[in-house]
Amino acid sequence: MRFTDSQHLFPGERRGQEQHKTRFTTNNMGSSASTLSDDVFKSLLKDMTTETKGLIIAEIVKKCNEILIDNPGNRCAKYAAEYLSSEEGKSLSNEDAQIFFKCICTGIENPDSSLGCYAMTPTDYNKFGGFFDKLIRDYHGDETGTKKHVTDWSADNANYDVKKLGQDELSMRVRVGRNLVGFNLPGKMDKQERINFEKRMLPAFDQLIKKYGGKVYSLTPDFGVAGENPNLISESKYKELVDAHVMFKDMAADSYLKSAGIANDWPSGRGCWQSEDKMRIIWFGEEDQLRIMCMKKGSDLLEVFTNLNEMLNTVESIEGIEFAKDDNYGYVTSCPSNLGTGMRASVHVKIPNLTSDGTDKKAKEVCKPLGLSVRGTGGEHTPIGADGTVDISPSARLFIRESEIIGKLYEGIEKLMAIENQSPIIIKEVPKSSIEKTNEESSDSPTVAESSGKTKDEQAASESTTEHSPKYDQLSPTPVLAITTGK
Repeated sequence: MRFTDSQHLFPGERRGQEQHKTRFTTNNMGSSASTLSDDVFKSLLKDMTTETKGLIIAEIVKKCNEILIDNPGNRCAKYAAEYLSSEEGKSLSNEDAQIFFKCICTGIENPDSSLGCYAMTPTDYNKFGGFFDKLIRDYHGDETGTKKHVTDWSADNANYDVKKLGQDELSMRVRVGRNLVGFNLPGKMDKQERINFEKRMLPAFDQLIKKYGGKVYSLTPDFGVAGENPNLISESKYKELVDAHVMFKDMAADSYLKSAGIANDWPSGRGCWQSEDKMRIIWFGEEDQLRIMCMKKGSDLLEVFTNLNEMLNTVESIEGIEFAKDDNYGYVTSCPSNLGTGMRASVHVKIPNLTSDGTDKKAKEVCKPLGLSVRGTGGEHTPIGADGTVDISPSARLFIRESEIIGKLYEGIEKLMAIENQSPIIIKEVPKSSIEKTNEESSDSPTVAESSGKTKDEQAASESTTEHSPKYDQLSPTPVLAITTGK
């Protein structure tokens, strides 16, 4: 079974709600139940001592191993079992152990996760390095174990105008996730901290309004002792913004974000700013503290890329605002899938031949070897357009420069359209060794990349919806494909 709102695996998430007496089971996986009831387990966590910590760790390791029987792709379960069996994991202080248990809650409560964990504070990636480093490098494909992320927005006057590829104007969008130094990440925030974060951002929004115009739309009912919320909007206005893809939906429907505590305290601390020209949007209170994005219909990919970089520089130049970074992983995000650039650069393209069956199944099979993720026109888990329009984006986030992502998007469009125009398409699985040999002989062969982390296929994303669970761009193992044309 999956825990309900009042049945969280870990204590402190739903204070004041009735504690249901349920078994700490294995989510109907066919394995025997653990020895502790959920209530006893939560009680031990809340009042952890040096003696009971060992019992709790043993229970979690057992649970992880049970999950892996039917869900071997659950990276959280795999690396949590290893970490908690190591000297580093066993020697965690009681306080750090409780934070770590919250980090892995999603992967345990949702066994079908391919990633399954979220950081609770900006320092967690180092504090629990024995767990996160292995998981991150596995997920992002670093077999060397030594890569460090480098931030670089310099595109060197590249020409990424898709008209050269025979494309008309496309719907273009680039977004990044950012979190501020001095605040917990959303999974560990309580209601008051969410409100405090929103209030902290108000001077920054004032500066953005001076430069770009626009308005702040907030869902926070009030600011408590600080008084009324001047930016509060009505339910009908919120629905209008959601329908226009300006605002994100209630995250409580996402079991992965719910398990992580990210969906707690809705709607406090949630909202967005949108510029007067509608091109620039900043969400606050979603999976990351900030989701900063630029969008436009046009043909020059560098236009939205450059606009976003300019907006980021404006935000971070405001006194008191500093984006959290890690020496190895770049910009810190709640989900390890978005570390590094935190960037998703996407366009809507028409591929009627590859979507002739009315689904994006064939498009996904073709795009994976090109290092591209495919979504519906409304985001993760939404339908493709009736005319065969899909949303595509490079899968890579970490150990890749920002400028490389926009370049890979352009190259991906070029290669995808070449395949689309070779109709009909026949897709065959071939031995991986054959593909690797071909790639070694061809310097311009597409890089095989994994898909991303938030969905039941990915997480998404959430573009909330968000990007993590099997609902986001999850970097799952990529099938090796050969593409040929039929007559």
